[in-house]
Amino acid sequence: MAFSNTRRRYASFDTVASIPGEVIDAFWFIIDHHLKGVFPMETIINFDLVNSDNLLSIRFSQDNSPTTVLVDFGYPFNPDWPLHYRAVDNMGRETIMTAREM
Repeated sequence: MAFSNTRRRYASFDTVASIPGEVIDAFWFIIDHHLKGVFPMETIINFDLVNSDNLLSIRFSQDNSPTTVLVDFGYPFNPDWPLHYRAVDNMGRETIMTAREM
C-alpha cells in the first residue's frame, strides 16, 4: 500500500514557490492523521485547495475511487495559489507537487 513506508518527504520547487510551508505541512498532516490506515492509497493521490469562506480547506481524492475527504483549516485562503496538487509515493520517497508538474 502506498504512503505506508515513508523514507523521505519532499516538496517540488514549484510547490515551495507557490504556497506557504504550513499548507505543505497540511498535506502531510492529512496523509498521516486522516488517510493512513483508513483508506488504501494509490501511489499518486490528489489534493485540491478549496475556498471555504476565505479559509483553507483541502480535498483528498484518488482517480479510481469515488471517496473524497475534505479537511478544514483555520488558515487564510489565497486565490492566487494553484488549486491542484499531487502527492506521489516512489518506493517510500514521497513528494508533493503541483498538478501541472505531473
